[in-house]
Amino acid sequence: MICLDRLEMVSWIAILIGGMQVIAILIDLSRHPQRMMPIMNIVWPLTGLYFPIIGIAAYYKLGRDTGAPHEHMEHEDMHHHRDKPFWQSVFVSTTHCSSGCSLGDMIGAPIVFFTGFTIAGSMLLAEYAVEFVIAYVLGIAFQYYGMGFKKHSQPAKRIKNAIKADTLSLIAFEIGMFGWMALAHLVFFTEAPGPGTATFWFMMQLAMMLGFLTSYPANWLLVKKGMKHAM
Repeated sequence: MICLDRLEMVSWIAILIGGMQVIAILIDLSRHPQRMMPIMNIVWPLTGLYFPIIGIAAYYKLGRDTGAPHEHMEHEDMHHHRDKPFWQSVFVSTTHCSSGCSLGDMIGAPIVFFTGFTIAGSMLLAEYAVEFVIAYVLGIAFQYYGMGFKKHSQPAKRIKNAIKADTLSLIAFEIGMFGWMALAHLVFFTEAPGPGTATFWFMMQLAMMLGFLTSYPANWLLVKKGMKHAM
């Protein structure tokens, strides 16, 4: 039996840690913005939001821009990627995938809850459908802009490559994410908490962390096969 009072306290602590990490990362990014992959200026704060402690540690260890002079920026970045251990490159690639998915889930869940939308009478199934669609669109967008916000000469080809690169990792993420949501709805609580509670968002944090873990092997494979860029 879950002690709801203690769970609420733990939930608030986890949420506050996530919020403080977002602020800390944003402050540092304002001084050291991500230059080669500007989308990471969004990815790292999102990672800090749902990944207490590990998220900010990963940013400073693996993602923080070293501040190389502009004229040597591309060379330094390529050298950095070559020197980075493979597992670390996959970890950063997984943060990139997971952030798009997480943002979609954070948008989709409240939409379903507050509209009362159901599928076959199930709000959980509706959450799965809405969150997957939004997460997929955002995941493709994150992948498309993964190498920088700039005009692309072949947008159709790049969208196709983004779909190939992100689909497997997104599905793998949602397996972990949706699995935890099912436990929260059907096992842990007699009545699942709503978006107006800290417990709901703590459950989302845990679901996103589990999604990160289930998507890591998929990203490992995709990077190994050259279908995703090493980051």
